[in-house]
Amino acid sequence: MIQLTGLRHMNSVRKIHPDVLKLGFVSFLTDLSSEMIFGVFAIAFTTVAGGSARLLGLIEGFADFSACSLDYVAGWSSDHTGMRKPLAFAGYAFSTLAKLILPLANSAAAFGGFRITERLGKSFRGPPRDAWLTSLAAKDVRGYSLGVHKALDTAGAVLGPLAGYGLLSLSGATAAGFKILFWVALVPALASLVVFRFIKERPGERREQMPFLAAWHTLTPAFKRYLLAAALFSLGYFSFGFLLLRAYDLGFSVRSVVLLYALCNGAFVVAARIIGKWGDRFGRPTVLLASYLIYALISAGFAFASARWQIVALFALYGVFFSIDEAQSKAYIADVEARRRATAIGVYNFVTGICYLPASLIAGALWTLGPRWPFGYAAAIALIAAILFRRLTARAGST
Repeated sequence: MIQLTGLRHMNSVRKIHPDVLKLGFVSFLTDLSSEMIFGVFAIAFTTVAGGSARLLGLIEGFADFSACSLDYVAGWSSDHTGMRKPLAFAGYAFSTLAKLILPLANSAAAFGGFRITERLGKSFRGPPRDAWLTSLAAKDVRGYSLGVHKALDTAGAVLGPLAGYGLLSLSGATAAGFKILFWVALVPALASLVVFRFIKERPGERREQMPFLAAWHTLTPAFKRYLLAAALFSLGYFSFGFLLLRAYDLGFSVRSVVLLYALCNGAFVVAARIIGKWGDRFGRPTVLLASYLIYALISAGFAFASARWQIVALFALYGVFFSIDEAQSKAYIADVEARRRATAIGVYNFVTGICYLPASLIAGALWTLGPRWPFGYAAAIALIAAILFRRLTARAGST
């Protein structure tokens, strides 16, 4: 039995296209840079820049919207022209340039400007890159391939917070220490652009000319049903920064919060490949439904946790949830939308991103009533979304 499992694993590894691994390394370097920053951003914003939790919610909401605002444009352009690499590279380059803002920032407005601007690059690169990835991955190992890519991506998100922890340990959690960290974070971002240039372009098939907005009507009913449930779920899926603030509120130091972030991403790396294989074997709808329920459990946990070990466990569990949300949602879209994948991914990112804006605004407002309130709200929304998703996928199976 063990030998058979090992053979299946080796077969899955052999079927992974080399460019999936190369793109994974680019994402690794990018996340190493970004997560050095994000692991401390919420705390730096509220302590060094003097921003409030309500203002953080506003900025994080707009940052999440920014991270999806160009997705439909990028996806439509990628399908229309067949270009994957040039559009994805443009997005990576823009994010790297935006990171020059942060070391020079000295106010909450400047911090917020960086956060919103940098996310535009993520928005523009996502759909072309993800469509590129799904075209490289054979269907029988699509979930596994995307899981491996996200594991490499998130390995950078593990090392990024750890590097931030080391830098803050040496320089101190002061304004000067944060500036040093922000300058150092530029190095892997620049390196990712160098690596990306050496990946061979694999153009997608050019689709027939179609008006920008009319592309929506070509998407499948199965995708639109999934989008409805995902949009509802996103109304309770507020910024991760509130989880970091919750840990800080419960007595964790700044450096300990950074380690919790690293733990979360480490759990992501461990879970990504395993869950990718489960998605390939048991069906992605089952895995996606589980992610909604896990998020509800995590949110309830953050609402009522009081002991430090409970917070640690919840951050690890969040990594498992995030590994499903990041990789398996894209794999499911590729399953139900074979012709216009970049457009579909762009629409998905755009719609869910719009919902992230009120989600973070609501979380920031509820935080003023008490830190438990936003998490209770998120748990309720996740449960409702899980019921809707289950009914919609059951309907799809019967039609």
